[in-house]
Amino acid sequence: MNRRKSLLVAMLCAASSSVMAQSVEDGLKDLYYGKNLSAKQNFEKVIGAKPTEDKAYYYMGIAQLAMGDEAGAAATFQKGLQAVPTSALLQVGMGRIDLIKGDAAAAKQKFEAASAATQGRDGDVARAIADASSEIKGGDRAYALSVMEKLLNNEGRKKKEVYNPTPADYIELGDAYRFLGGENGGKAITTYEKALELDPNNAEAVLKQGLVNYNARLLEEAVADWTKATNMDPKYAPAYYELFLFYTTPKKKQLDWDRAAGYLQKYMEVADPADKAKLQYLDASVAFFKKDYDAAITKGNAALATANEETADKLNLLVGDAYLQKGDSLNAKKVMDAYATKAGEGKLTVQDYKLMSTIYLRLKDADSATQAGYTDKGLNYLEKFASMDTTKDVEAYNAVAEAYKSARKYDKAGDWYVKANDLRVANKETLQAIDFYLPAQMYYYAGATAKPIDTTLLNKSDELYGKMIEAKPDYVAGYYYRGMANYAKDQQGQSGVAKPYFEKYIETAGADPAKYKTNLINAYTYMLLYYYNKEDKENINTFADKLLSVDPNSVTVKEIKENMAAREKPAKPAGNGAKTAASNK
Repeated sequence: MNRRKSLLVAMLCAASSSVMAQSVEDGLKDLYYGKNLSAKQNFEKVIGAKPTEDKAYYYMGIAQLAMGDEAGAAATFQKGLQAVPTSALLQVGMGRIDLIKGDAAAAKQKFEAASAATQGRDGDVARAIADASSEIKGGDRAYALSVMEKLLNNEGRKKKEVYNPTPADYIELGDAYRFLGGENGGKAITTYEKALELDPNNAEAVLKQGLVNYNARLLEEAVADWTKATNMDPKYAPAYYELFLFYTTPKKKQLDWDRAAGYLQKYMEVADPADKAKLQYLDASVAFFKKDYDAAITKGNAALATANEETADKLNLLVGDAYLQKGDSLNAKKVMDAYATKAGEGKLTVQDYKLMSTIYLRLKDADSATQAGYTDKGLNYLEKFASMDTTKDVEAYNAVAEAYKSARKYDKAGDWYVKANDLRVANKETLQAIDFYLPAQMYYYAGATAKPIDTTLLNKSDELYGKMIEAKPDYVAGYYYRGMANYAKDQQGQSGVAKPYFEKYIETAGADPAKYKTNLINAYTYMLLYYYNKEDKENINTFADKLLSVDPNSVTVKEIKENMAAREKPAKPAGNGAKTAASNK
């Protein structure tokens, strides 16, 4: 998560009595507290006084990136390299830009060159490499870990060459473990503890322990960690913001607008006073989370007049959502359509797609073609939201499936339920019978209602019902559902593909016909058709009687009996006046 960069506090542990060092340290302190604009202004002053201070250029670029100014950061790194061509730290900065642009190879080349130039023993350089490699998409997280391990490995070194680790080093090492995920979560927690041993009041280390717990779905522990961070340092804005994000996440046990508004208010109280545009956005946000949507719209539109590009994007999202929450879907659509057109699809975020999908799926129009267009567009946005969501949330995938189900696009609903199951398996969860039932039903509906019948979808349904039975063998209805999937492929009962499943179902359900009447009608009808095709009179009579016991007016029984009577009726002999072919000769 780019807003939490441990390397931003790297210099906080370095004591110095010089005015210049103190000024750099002040800038880093601003970054630590999330005051990015103040930090940028501070580093500009440092550079003005000493144009060869490469750390000022580097951390100024980091502040710009935190504010969403990628072009400005790149220009700062380049300007720094012109002033200090040998700076390994600024070389890492340019590698970070490469990585953001998706050029991992170019980034790695710059990182390795910077590491070689400093023999892997410069804390600022090592942390910068590890941070970029861990936090940015496409980075080599294993490489990040190796860089930090090399920095901290003093084995075989002479006393004067021993590297003394700082809290920032352990935080960056902990980040490397955290981003690697899985069993490395415990190692990350332990490493953050080492940072706290050196600096017991380091709120960042505690915040990041909370991130590990949140990723492990230990929600109460995560909230406790973030709350602890605010108690350790009431001015530590990132912890308030993390709590705000937690309570705005639309998941069970999380979403709580009142708490979200409270933590956002606390965040504003310690946010960067220099960043007036951001404070205006936050003011509008507080109104939104207090459900004063008219005030949120008014304040949001006022803030748009002076907002930079990144803040303007957030404001458009807020204003559009405020219209949606107050029930004005058409104005919400107008705001977000204009924003999407201006930004271009390539710049739309996961939250943009989420909001636009909600807007379009709520729109209602009396014209069926217009309504169909709204629905299709909403579903398309919803798919993009779920596909872009890097958290790979099962609930988000299920939401897409439910939306397709509501739109009666059952095959797509089935696909997204399957994707949700795949994600559960990837998360090492054990699939339950219900997890197979949901996509199986969707494929069944899609295949059985298609014209002509879609056997491919019905086969998918049949396979999933089979897995459902494996997961819960005593679930008798599972055999009925599997029978129905095969019945849809064999509607005249000619092949008997549904027979074994209906037989298994009838063994149990047949003992309580009143309870299972509707399902037994289908099961008995198929069995009757099957035996009729086999001309098995004994079983025809047996299942005709069973079917009539639950459906006395069965049309199938009536037609079969009529057909059987017609088969058995002898041919009528010709009368005296009848002419034969021979008599006509």
